[in-house]
Amino acid sequence: METSESRRLFATESFGGRAVYRLHAVTVAAGILLVLYYRATHVPAAGEGRAAWLGMLAAELWYSAYWVLTQSVRWSPVRRRPFIERLAARYGERLPCVDILVCTADPKSEPPSLVISTILSLMTYDYPAEKINVYLSDDGGSVLTFYAMWEASSFAKHWIPFCKRYNIEPRSPAAYFSESDGLQDLCTPKEWSFIKDMYDEMTERIDTNVMLGKIPEEIKEKNKGFDEWNLKINSKDHQPIVQILIDGKDQNAVDNEGNVLPTLVYVAREKRPQLNHNFKAGAMNSLIRVSSVISNSPVIMNVDCDMYSNNKDTIRDALCFFLDEEMGHKIGFVQYPQNYNNMTKNDLYGNSMKAINKVELRGLDSAGGPLYIGTGCFHRREILCGRRFTEDYEEDWNKGSKYRTQENICDTEEKAKSLATCTCEKDTQWGDEIGLKYGSPVEDVITGLAIHCRGWESVCHNPTRPAFLGVGPSTLAQTLLQHKRWSEGNFTNFLSKYCPFLFGHGKIKLHHQMGYCIYGLWAPNSLATLYYVTIPSLALLKCTLLFPETTSPWIAPFIYVFCVKNMYSLYEALSCGDTLKGWWNGQRMWLIKRISSYLFGVIDTLRKLLGLSQMTFDVSSKVSGDDVSKRYEQEIMEFGSSTPEYMIIATIALLNLVCLVGGLLHIMTGGWNVLMDVLSPQLILCEILVIINIPVYEAMFLRKDKGRIPFSLTLTSVGFVMFSLLVEILVPIF
Repeated sequence: METSESRRLFATESFGGRAVYRLHAVTVAAGILLVLYYRATHVPAAGEGRAAWLGMLAAELWYSAYWVLTQSVRWSPVRRRPFIERLAARYGERLPCVDILVCTADPKSEPPSLVISTILSLMTYDYPAEKINVYLSDDGGSVLTFYAMWEASSFAKHWIPFCKRYNIEPRSPAAYFSESDGLQDLCTPKEWSFIKDMYDEMTERIDTNVMLGKIPEEIKEKNKGFDEWNLKINSKDHQPIVQILIDGKDQNAVDNEGNVLPTLVYVAREKRPQLNHNFKAGAMNSLIRVSSVISNSPVIMNVDCDMYSNNKDTIRDALCFFLDEEMGHKIGFVQYPQNYNNMTKNDLYGNSMKAINKVELRGLDSAGGPLYIGTGCFHRREILCGRRFTEDYEEDWNKGSKYRTQENICDTEEKAKSLATCTCEKDTQWGDEIGLKYGSPVEDVITGLAIHCRGWESVCHNPTRPAFLGVGPSTLAQTLLQHKRWSEGNFTNFLSKYCPFLFGHGKIKLHHQMGYCIYGLWAPNSLATLYYVTIPSLALLKCTLLFPETTSPWIAPFIYVFCVKNMYSLYEALSCGDTLKGWWNGQRMWLIKRISSYLFGVIDTLRKLLGLSQMTFDVSSKVSGDDVSKRYEQEIMEFGSSTPEYMIIATIALLNLVCLVGGLLHIMTGGWNVLMDVLSPQLILCEILVIINIPVYEAMFLRKDKGRIPFSLTLTSVGFVMFSLLVEILVPIF
């Protein structure tokens, strides 16, 4: 007899060892309270460093409150396990259609050859091809990207049957051919070479035409879509373009084995310089509308153009959650973590986000669901259109049948174009109650929050074989740009009506609100961090005590909190797959991001609130030069330019080095034993900061390659340090 448990399409499993973790958290909380009590009851007299002491109290109060927020996602994380064999037994091929939405914005930052590898990987899922519809939004409106899509539509006729016949993975041709020589596959060497040669020839044609910046006339004559570029258009001023490159309803749209192909559609929404286009959120909303008249699938998946499909079963895994008979009706979206395939062994720039993926998203899952991170996510179409959850809700999974209409393809394109114009959203609720929300660089987060507040839950699924792999930042500049955008956007959300504590009050659980705020408060972390890495070090130069003496019992909670938190951080990193050096690199980037990206995130957020600047959306480049790539592979930090972020990083590093030398001189000349007892906590903190910044010193003084810190920036940093020391002498903060 079939039990209720055996009918379930997914299982929810708790993590072991939670009792031990909770005991650890309680002891750390006790240590933090003792630290704060000491700070509040041992305030020095005026003129003896009172201002600096109170600043330390404020910084530690902030860190304590933020630590409490982080416990919300570590208290009871869960993992999800789908059963696709049960899905197959119950539904067979009677599965819903899926619309896959992909966004790109700039053919220079996101090369068309990279984009089409992602597109091709999404067309080859282990799923009925007639139920897959792939849409690309090209916000650059580039004929080069359209040309690449046209080339990919021809190559797909060979690539899709090749992948399915031999069950190969990954199904991104770029990733597959870089990893495989064909010897381990079932295909013959001749067939493997034939497909690889075909792919290489295609990418060479694409890259050549991209380099030339134009498409040959003889190619333009082969598809009517190229006529759209007969008008003089540019990325910020053009008409709406919708071209169905492969029509899944057309019986002639088959691969070289006679099997039906997925639908493939190119979209460039209308752009006009005088009108706000709302960045990625606007592109996604345009795709939602366009897809509604072409395929109208009940499930929408969206993925960034640099995040290729790495797991052929991803769609079926996601449907296990939606189609589960007991819990499926509550689930609004299924979020897969963001993973990268170009991380160095020791994760030089701390971009792997393993703790977020394997701990924090799973912790949010137990509270009501992970946040929507803008890529690798499956939604019900109806919730993106504003539907609220009700217990009696039933989804019509038969919507979106490709054979629901025999409308002429040209008529369909024209109807779709009318939904991609600048004016179609006028006087509507698009960007507010419908679609992705406008007004934030991280539109995905507030969209997910709104979905949760309408009563829906979400789940995080992190399979052993990652569902998606992408290209992560491979330079420090790219990393800082990405984190500035994230921190600024999330802080803007926190200060807006979408603050989780306000917008989510009474709608989602308190610890769910706290989990959202972890990311909303990334940016202001910079202020406490900047204070903590400068003031204690400067206090060394005046022998001002800012911590308990080493002989005092009050030093114990400081040592306990510092050691235990870092030991747990190391354990968490190692258990998530990091190396010891990778954890150390993460600590360095923790410091660097907070004194640069997050600091500028705070500044730019306040400027926008005061009306001094407007929201921008900078696309992270996915391209690096050969020299830069080589240094990245060798795990050498990349600077190479004079930017405000690098100025702060270099200045703080140099300041701590000067303060360490000055502090040691004070100790040696003023009585080693006495001053060591008084100043050793500050000395140790300063030493740790100097050790963390060793790669910065190397880039300033030792390296000769193009990735070093420019000499002019080093001189400017020296000037700022001298100015800081002068202020320290003149201003009686100590």
